[in-house]
Amino acid sequence: MGEELLYWHRWLDDRDEQAGDILANKYLPLVNYHVQRISVNLPKSVSRDDIHSLGLMGLFDALEKFDLSRDLKFETYASFRIRGAIIDGLRKEDWLPRNMREKAKLIEATIERLEQKKMRNISSAEVAEELGLTKEEVHAISNENLLANVLSMDERPKDQNEEIQSFSIRDEQTLSPEDTLLKKEVLSEIDKQIQTLGEKEQLVLDLFYHKELTLTEIGHILNLSTSRISQIHSRALFKLRNVLQKSIYS
Repeated sequence: MGEELLYWHRWLDDRDEQAGDILANKYLPLVNYHVQRISVNLPKSVSRDDIHSLGLMGLFDALEKFDLSRDLKFETYASFRIRGAIIDGLRKEDWLPRNMREKAKLIEATIERLEQKKMRNISSAEVAEELGLTKEEVHAISNENLLANVLSMDERPKDQNEEIQSFSIRDEQTLSPEDTLLKKEVLSEIDKQIQTLGEKEQLVLDLFYHKELTLTEIGHILNLSTSRISQIHSRALFKLRNVLQKSIYS
C-alpha cells in the first residue's frame, strides 16, 4: 500500500504519466468486471468493445477527479464512475431497435393474455409457441427490454446549479417508511419466486448477484460453457419477469 500511495501522490500532485499508467493498469479489472455484468442482457448488436471503451472513460475520469484526502476507497469511487459512464453512454445511443421494442410489447401482451386465459404463470416455451419464436429469442427480447427499463428509470435530471465535475454518493440506505415497506414486500415476493426456480437456476442467480461472480467464473464452477450459463440466467430472469418489473417501477 505504501508503494501505491507513492504512485497516487506522484499522479495527483505532479500528474506523473508513468504513475497514472501504473494506477490505471492496477484498476483495469474493475472495468472488465462492470462490462461483464452490464453486458449480460445487452443485445448482441451492442459491441463489447464499445462498452469497454465507455468503462475506460469512467476509470480515467475517476483517476482525474479522485480526492485522496477523502475517506473513500478508490475502488468504490471508480465503480460509480465506471458504471455511470457505461449507463450514460448506453442512454445516448438508441441501442434497442424499434422492431425489438415492438417485439417486447408483443411478448408482454401475449404473456398477459395467456395468463388471463390459463389463470397461471406462463412459460417462455408457451410464449414462443404462440408467437412462432424460439425460447432463446423470447428470453433475449424480454431481458433486453427489462434492461432498457432499468436504464430509463435510472436516469434522473441534474440540478441546473450542479457542477458537472462534482461528485457525490446518494444515500441509498435511507428510505422513507413507505419505501422500506414496499422494498420488503418486493424482496419477499422475489424470494418466494426464486424458490420455485430449478436448482441450477437458483445457483446461477446466487453466484451472479450475491457472490458477484462473472458468468465465465460460474461456468468454471459448474463445468458448463459461458453461453450455457447465460441461457440459464436468461431463463431464470424470464421466470422472475413480473416480480423484477414490480421492483423496477416501485
